[in-house]
Amino acid sequence: MRIPILLVTLLIAGCSGLAPEPQDGPGRVIDDPMAIPDAEPQDMPLSQYGNPERYEVFGRTYRVMDSADDHRERGIASWYGRKFQGRRTSSGEPYDMYAMTAAHKHLPLPTWVEVRHLDNNRSIVVKVNDRGPFADNRIIDLSYAAAAKLGMLDTGTAPVAIRTVTAGEASEPAEEPADGNESDYWIQLAAFRSAGNAERLAKRLRAAELSATPTIRQGEDGLHRVRLGPLPDADSVDRLSAELDSARFPAGHVIIPDKPSQSD
Repeated sequence: MRIPILLVTLLIAGCSGLAPEPQDGPGRVIDDPMAIPDAEPQDMPLSQYGNPERYEVFGRTYRVMDSADDHRERGIASWYGRKFQGRRTSSGEPYDMYAMTAAHKHLPLPTWVEVRHLDNNRSIVVKVNDRGPFADNRIIDLSYAAAAKLGMLDTGTAPVAIRTVTAGEASEPAEEPADGNESDYWIQLAAFRSAGNAERLAKRLRAAELSATPTIRQGEDGLHRVRLGPLPDADSVDRLSAELDSARFPAGHVIIPDKPSQSD
């Protein structure tokens, strides 16, 4: 069942995606976050709420995916807390900051995803039951409990890889990261078949004297990708995004390559 976009927008108001905002924050201290059980994937029908073909928030239009099968994504995770406790999520469920849940802009509701912290290799499974985050450069908003278990409460954000999981599916093994080997962030502005077009964009970026240097990387697919970086953390990504906006460049999207390679 599809519902009007206006109603979806009202439901989405429960999760601003800007977490943690100054008036938001943690709840009670969780003594042993690792003891919190992961969400258990289930075979369930889609929610009657929160699954329109498209919806609008803060003047932007978002599309809901037809299927979550085999979806994988890398980017920056954030979390939201007590400000939204008890509010209705986009799926119609009340937000419980102590449950293993999350918000995503495009995945069907509900979907279960494995979230892996790329710096500490902790992995969790959460139920996506809400829409967000609607802040730039964020791909998933975790509940307070999920963020605690993933080890990202203090930093507020984390580089993550997410993949959808289904009932009975096992987690993928992950190797321990090398000491001090933290993720690099890049902002990719465009990908061109033509090397000349890529160089023209890079030249304009160099002329803008931004805080990061443009590079052009050619992938195995033949595309020439124009990127800015490397950047050390999410705050640096946000500052560079603001520079791009002021200079009237496209926003691009965040790339977090496999370590130590910088290719997709």
